[in-house]
Amino acid sequence: MYGFINTCLKSLVVEKYGEEVWEKLRVQTGVQDTFLTFEVYRDEITMQLIDNACKMLDVPPDMVLKQFGEYFFEFCKRSGYDHMLRTLGGNLYEFIENLDALHSYLSLSYQEMNAPSFRVEKNEDGSMHLHYYSDRRGLCHIVPGIIGAAALDFFNIEISMEIVNQSEEEERTGKKEHIVFLVTQKPVFSYRRRNKFSSSSPFLSSSGTLVEKQLNKEDTERATNKNRDKASPPSTCPVKKSHWETIKGIVTIGKGRLLKGFDPVYPKTLCIDPKTFCNGLPFHIVFDEELRVKQAGVSIQKIVPGLQTLGIHLNQYFSIVRPEVKFTISSVQKFINSQFVFRTKREMMPESWKQRPMLELRGQMIWMESAQCMLYLCSPLLRTLHELEERHMHIADIAPHDVTRDLILLNQQRLAEMELSNQLERKKEELRILSKHLEEEKKKTEALLYAMLPKHVANQLKEGKRVEAGEFKECTILFSDVVTFTNICAQCEPIQIVLLLNAMYLRFDRLTTVHDVYKVETIGDAYMVVGGVPVPVSTHAERVANFALGMIIAAKDIKNPVSGNPIQIRVGIHTGPVLAGVVGEKMPRYCLFGDTVNIASRMESHGVPSKIHLSASVHQCLKDKNFEMMERGEIDVKGKGKMHTYFLVRNTMATEDEVMGRPPRDPVPSHESAQLSLECSAEAFQSTCPQDSDETSLPIIAMKYADSPIEAHTSVKGRNESRAKDFAGKPRDSETNVSLHGDQQSSKDPYHLTQGRSKPAAAAPRIRNVRSNFCNLL
Repeated sequence: MYGFINTCLKSLVVEKYGEEVWEKLRVQTGVQDTFLTFEVYRDEITMQLIDNACKMLDVPPDMVLKQFGEYFFEFCKRSGYDHMLRTLGGNLYEFIENLDALHSYLSLSYQEMNAPSFRVEKNEDGSMHLHYYSDRRGLCHIVPGIIGAAALDFFNIEISMEIVNQSEEEERTGKKEHIVFLVTQKPVFSYRRRNKFSSSSPFLSSSGTLVEKQLNKEDTERATNKNRDKASPPSTCPVKKSHWETIKGIVTIGKGRLLKGFDPVYPKTLCIDPKTFCNGLPFHIVFDEELRVKQAGVSIQKIVPGLQTLGIHLNQYFSIVRPEVKFTISSVQKFINSQFVFRTKREMMPESWKQRPMLELRGQMIWMESAQCMLYLCSPLLRTLHELEERHMHIADIAPHDVTRDLILLNQQRLAEMELSNQLERKKEELRILSKHLEEEKKKTEALLYAMLPKHVANQLKEGKRVEAGEFKECTILFSDVVTFTNICAQCEPIQIVLLLNAMYLRFDRLTTVHDVYKVETIGDAYMVVGGVPVPVSTHAERVANFALGMIIAAKDIKNPVSGNPIQIRVGIHTGPVLAGVVGEKMPRYCLFGDTVNIASRMESHGVPSKIHLSASVHQCLKDKNFEMMERGEIDVKGKGKMHTYFLVRNTMATEDEVMGRPPRDPVPSHESAQLSLECSAEAFQSTCPQDSDETSLPIIAMKYADSPIEAHTSVKGRNESRAKDFAGKPRDSETNVSLHGDQQSSKDPYHLTQGRSKPAAAAPRIRNVRSNFCNLL
């Protein structure tokens, strides 16, 4: 089928059910989103679209096809075929009778079109039998939709169609599916006239024909009275009217309705000699019931010299192309109202014609009862001047009165316009695909940009705006590093270090999405995360605490390339105020400043392997939040003196799957195994979370918090950005940034000056070595 049909089907689904339903239907069927009008597609595509639409919408196929038929009629009108359809006939019978002629005309443009065929018969009671022939089985229910919509729109009548017979047509050589519809029609009156006829019972039971006669009678009487009022005063001597004046008066009175009763006048003898007839109609053939040729036009005799021998059988020289029936007089009489297309047989043509394309003739059949012969009035079926040249024919070979002359010239221009339209449609489709790819690449670029900077900051920088620093009254900051990372670097190849850090950071990055915390940066083996920045949330401490628990679990999946044992990490957390802003123009970074950053770094550097070290402010935020914590006591912190600290043990209410953002697994009978504990052994961890499982490939399930939006409770692929409009606190002048760092000793450390993080003196050489090895690798 041509893309015009599939485009109509897409338009129907989009208008009636929405763009999402079409997209789902398209993906399920596996077809493209756009169809070219003049492109030929496999019939299976249309059939699959219809079948999947029936299943998806839970609607019977006959209803879907009928609705498609009604919509197809409107779609054709909108596509520029409105006037062409309106002029097919003055009533429904003539409209259906000329559908094959319309398809024959459209085949000039749509040369691969395989249209169905229609034949209509009138019944005595005013109903009709519509015969439908097609090569495509199962689409017959489209016909009631198309014919019903055309009857209501063009002729203001409602019809009902029911299938009375369905069979295989053995007399045909193609389009063997034969469906017979019984068409009953009833006029649709205006409101006033409908009430008038509905008030009397005889009109309720009368057929549409009786009602139509009554309406014609009323119109005739009304026209007669009107004409009588306008007439001149009666004269004493009436003047006798001529025959044509009488006919003119009848037609004027009835406004053309009485023309149905017009009786034509025929001459007693035909005033034309056979020679003039054969020259005036150069393409015609007369044959009898046994297909013997009795007469032929001069042009067709010139092309097919065998026709000059009277009495030869027509089926020896021609085959029937349309309608696809057997070449017998009974088949021809059965489809006498259809256009017939004959094609010459190559083996019977002269030698000069055997290398050319065969000639096709198109015309109508007329049965002559008195002579018991069939008259075939035809013309050459030629679409373009190129086809005329291929057959070594000229315009002069066609009779001057034959519109085939004009049709060839007009269709030549029409085909050129269609080719241009087709090229424009292809370019439009290419631009649509390029635009779609550009949009996809834009999304990838934005995703990469939003992974480096907060969304609102990135948008402001894209717009060329200056990003003001924002003050956050309370947030929670986490630092982590790998224990004995210096020794690991000294004993491994650089590529092993890269793979180690990448595997670990991929798991940590996944956890940032699960708990909706912001990853600030990574330096070597150090990983920095903040909760409550850049989007303030009340559960920032809970989010970071759960993130830290997930880090300890995820680290056990990473093997030490030296010893083969799981690596160990130290984690430190502190809660307090910070100032956040963008630093630099080349490779800008969203950095945090303030004493809170220093204390969080101290918590990590003074921590214990595989433990989560908490400050007193974090303990205060978590003490009533279903977290189990263990007191460490007072320790001496570099630059801060004595500090009371704690260790985070577990979340008593969350399962390991919830903390890790994994899909829920089968429940474990033991209540203790469902709770998260950092004291579990490596063997127990391996039994619940195998070493070879790929955490990064699992779907991400965001953990629920009191201030989480509803959509965050489902599977997510990226950071939730629904609260980005609340991103920043109060802006502060740049001159106040000097007093943000409470640790005076950290001013000697250049890294501390830029990022607000420092290490104890004992750890400083290790950091320098790590940075050196990592930079050499890069």
